[in-house]
Amino acid sequence: MGGCVSTSSRSTCSSRGNGKRVSPSCMGIGICRRKRTKKTFADHVNTLQHLPSIPNRIFTNGKSRASCIFTQQGRKGINQDAMIVWEDFMSDDVTFCGVFDGHGPHGHLVARKVRDALPLKLLSFLHSYQSRQNGSSTTCFKSDLKKLDGGDFEKDSSTEDKLDCLWREAFLKSYKAMDKELRSHPNLDCFCSGSTAVTIVRQGSNLFMGYIGDSRAILGSKDSSDSMVAIQLTVDLKPDLPREAERIKRCKGRVFALQDEPEVPRVWLPFDDAPGLAMARAFGDFCLKEYGVISIPEFSHRMLTDRDQFIVLASDGVWDVLSNEEVVEIVSSAPTRSSAARILVDSAAREWKLKYPTSKMDDCAVVCLFLDGKMDSESDYEEQGFSTATLQSNHSGNAMESDDGQNSEPSLQRNFTVRSSEENDSFRRIPIEIEGHEETVMAEDQNWLGLEGVTRVNSLVQLPRFSEERPNS
Repeated sequence: MGGCVSTSSRSTCSSRGNGKRVSPSCMGIGICRRKRTKKTFADHVNTLQHLPSIPNRIFTNGKSRASCIFTQQGRKGINQDAMIVWEDFMSDDVTFCGVFDGHGPHGHLVARKVRDALPLKLLSFLHSYQSRQNGSSTTCFKSDLKKLDGGDFEKDSSTEDKLDCLWREAFLKSYKAMDKELRSHPNLDCFCSGSTAVTIVRQGSNLFMGYIGDSRAILGSKDSSDSMVAIQLTVDLKPDLPREAERIKRCKGRVFALQDEPEVPRVWLPFDDAPGLAMARAFGDFCLKEYGVISIPEFSHRMLTDRDQFIVLASDGVWDVLSNEEVVEIVSSAPTRSSAARILVDSAAREWKLKYPTSKMDDCAVVCLFLDGKMDSESDYEEQGFSTATLQSNHSGNAMESDDGQNSEPSLQRNFTVRSSEENDSFRRIPIEIEGHEETVMAEDQNWLGLEGVTRVNSLVQLPRFSEERPNS
């Protein structure tokens, strides 16, 4: 059986235009190199080992120059969410942000692996692109971006198109390489474990986004009357989206919801009522990669304006109980910017208790990026229980990170990651009907998926039971 290929996010342009080339040769991440040097596996391991010492890169509860991040473990076991803000990512005005929501037995390890490796793959692609360009030592990618930031992008639309093509290809190839690395990883079993990803790169007024799964990014902006409004930047890639469901069914996968959770469509193997994945795209989950689940990201490019105030990235533990508008209101009304992420997670925790007192709260992870580059200097930061000095204290390796959350869990059966076969057989299926076609993409998805829809359950229902001879179906 062959794999499934999505055409929705394929780049329709080449890396090289007919006019002036756009080459990232002066990105502020090292010297400009003419010769391409192939990195060995040892180099890659060495880079990962030195990640904690990279300045302006935070991944635990805290703040940076223009952002704050916060995560809180739910009541389902170990915290499987991960997050990152990497300022000075390529140069002094480029920022990378990401939120990753793991699922399955090793979901926490997958999410953290993606958090650490995916940004490096983006950098690696851009370096490789630069080395392929003729005369790259005289072409400055950063200056082309600044030309756009200066408001001249309408006059030089070809440069903007080339940037869009470059970043689209960067996200597509980086996500592909990330999933390939997970598949061949010698010590990380991703067969029934995986992770979402919502990632952005902000450079001046340019915002580039790539995402898979159901983690979400929104923009807090001011309208003409200076009132705060919420703008959703990404689409929750759930299995009931028409184009997602059509692809899965073409690849012999099945999409249906269980009777006790009719609002949660899931992806199932053709020959077994497992694993019941609650998203259509993810890293890992290789048991479903032949049946329509893909890791090809959706990509978009947005020009920011002076009215845009902040961006919020969060896992579905937040979006399951808070609307986009509520999140913008909470962040914009936070007493200090450095406390915004923590206050948002606290608000989500309260909503879980109020709306679903019998369900286990999901893990929550939040990144708040303030677009004016400012952060308050009040001393409230120490009062929140974390400081800049401790931001990197927990990154000696996955072993330390994986020790949290080993507390006993309340006994609510429907929220366990794996149901027994007896429990699973007792639930009736609710088929998902597919309507419409792929002619409209972003607008159709926004209307199709209820933005305030509630999951309340784990992303995975049951691990598949494979035998040596797989039924033909």
